[in-house]
Amino acid sequence: MASVTKEEVMARAREMNVQFVRLQFTDILGVLKNVAITVDQLEKALDGELMFDGSSIEGFVRIEESDMYLRPDPDTFTVFPWRPQEGAVARLICDVYNPDGTPFAGCPRNTLKRVLAEAAEMGYTMNVGPEAEFFLFHTDPHGRPTLTTHDQAGYFDLTPVDRGEDARRDMVLTLQKMGFEIEASHHEVAPGQHEIDFKYADALTTADNIVTFKFVVRTIAQRHGLHATFMPKPVFGINGSGMHCNQSLFKGGTNAFYDPNAPLELSQVAYYYIGGLMDHARGMAAVTNPTVNSYKRLVPGYEAPVYIAWSARNRSPLIRIPAKRGLSTRIELRNPDPATNPYLALAVMLKAGLDGIKRKIQPPPATDRNIYHMDASTREELGIKSLPGSLAEALHELAKDQVIAGALGDHVYQHFVEAKRIEWDHYRMQVHSWEIEQYLTKF
Repeated sequence: MASVTKEEVMARAREMNVQFVRLQFTDILGVLKNVAITVDQLEKALDGELMFDGSSIEGFVRIEESDMYLRPDPDTFTVFPWRPQEGAVARLICDVYNPDGTPFAGCPRNTLKRVLAEAAEMGYTMNVGPEAEFFLFHTDPHGRPTLTTHDQAGYFDLTPVDRGEDARRDMVLTLQKMGFEIEASHHEVAPGQHEIDFKYADALTTADNIVTFKFVVRTIAQRHGLHATFMPKPVFGINGSGMHCNQSLFKGGTNAFYDPNAPLELSQVAYYYIGGLMDHARGMAAVTNPTVNSYKRLVPGYEAPVYIAWSARNRSPLIRIPAKRGLSTRIELRNPDPATNPYLALAVMLKAGLDGIKRKIQPPPATDRNIYHMDASTREELGIKSLPGSLAEALHELAKDQVIAGALGDHVYQHFVEAKRIEWDHYRMQVHSWEIEQYLTKF
């Protein structure tokens, strides 16, 4: 992993005529926040001397202990290509620290770092390659987003059917200017749905990249008069948006999941990791699928993974093993969606896999049949369980899973659960249009 120095950041800022710097971080729910400074304050920021009021950020601190410090990561310095080159705007992603110099327990980036340190103690580094899907919708004359899509295209369609190609092309070019290595860009299954895949990296860099990716996609869409959303299921009756996470563990330069002499060429470590993911899948769901809307996507019939099983041959289970081997050997977890906080999502996935390795959790045999075509009794006979069916059920499962709760830490766990229970209560007390249509004239 590259290590950029303070002096190099200062020099690049001068060379690129940077006048403003956004110090970025996420709250516990994954919402991107920033504190804007002038370039004159950059050295002070890089020395970790800039404070901000943490009491105004979701799940951070109480009002009587609100002063927090931002410590920028020099490796994350980049200039926004869409802003003017004269008086350019750059950004740095930050960790949040307490006034006494200790890492703040409510900082999601610190949460991921803590689990990565646990993996390092076991000799592992984690690589992740995400596949984040999103929708592009028209805006109304007042600039408000609608549910009207810009096309009627389908999977891998091209122009002239795919009218979002110009916006997606600009997104790719912008991301490349910001240092992303784009591997694929295409239309997805549903009208208005797109996917841009970027190269895998170590887990912390990938989490930073996901946050940056979502920010860039929204910004460029807006410049094309469109609204980009990472909402998991914005439209009933068509596929929702997922964020499949391809993950692997390395020991030095060796892929710990690869064994050329084993069945499927998967190492025992890989099987234990799969076992850990499956054992904690229900407990992780509140983090990897964190909204009420997430569970509108996780239903049978729309290619979303609902059933806790694994396979190297088909895409209906929760976990798929892609065909490539050697250094490319990886495990694809298919239920996360792009509404998740990527720092917390990668932390709980890694924690689950490490627990599988520590406890030597052997997964059940692979399920190579199409689970979507099985009835409930067949799934029960095969021991195939389902992911939670609602946010409330997911929060209940999280409360029972001490390993996943431990990965979050007490502060993040308590504030996350509190916010999500409020979200569920607000949802369940609403009267929805479906209820009006079903019941108003019937009763």
